[in-house]
Amino acid sequence: IFLCPFEPCRIRLVSDPTYASGMAGCASRLVSENGVIGGFYAGFIPILFKQIPYTMAKFAVQGKAAESIYAGMGSEPSKMSKGGNLCVSLGSGVIAGVAAAIISHPADSLLSKVNKAGAGGSGGLMSRLTNIAAEEGFVALATTGLFARCVMIGTLTAGQFGVFDIVMGMVGAKKFHFTDPKNPH
Repeated sequence: IFLCPFEPCRIRLVSDPTYASGMAGCASRLVSENGVIGGFYAGFIPILFKQIPYTMAKFAVQGKAAESIYAGMGSEPSKMSKGGNLCVSLGSGVIAGVAAAIISHPADSLLSKVNKAGAGGSGGLMSRLTNIAAEEGFVALATTGLFARCVMIGTLTAGQFGVFDIVMGMVGAKKFHFTDPKNPH
């Protein structure tokens, strides 16, 4: 909610560099033209449809990918070196990032388009989103720019899990796994 105003400013400045000279100028102009809600939060619903599946996929897929990598190697984290565990984190992070990018890409495409000037015609947010989806089509929303997004998000996610493992090791913290209380291990 607090970062939401930055997204329409970023998208507007990328799509129309002459719109304003910087973030502050862009924010001011967006508010004067569209009001606070229309200027900053027009894309809030698409952000939710992007971020919630993205985050859920990232963590669920990373955990399963790491388990599969360890199983494929016939090992487990406690039997591997710190470097080996870091490699598993990086590899499973790439897999998780690609999955999260694919799952969230249609909503991200809508978000990018709804924040561009005049996108989706006039009317309320849902009307504009519907118009954009109809104009673009699901296949285009789901595939245009997907490869670049997979590379970017896969790399970033691998880095996030790598940094997480390094910091956990530095502070001596251990990872934990939730267990089913009805089925203790």
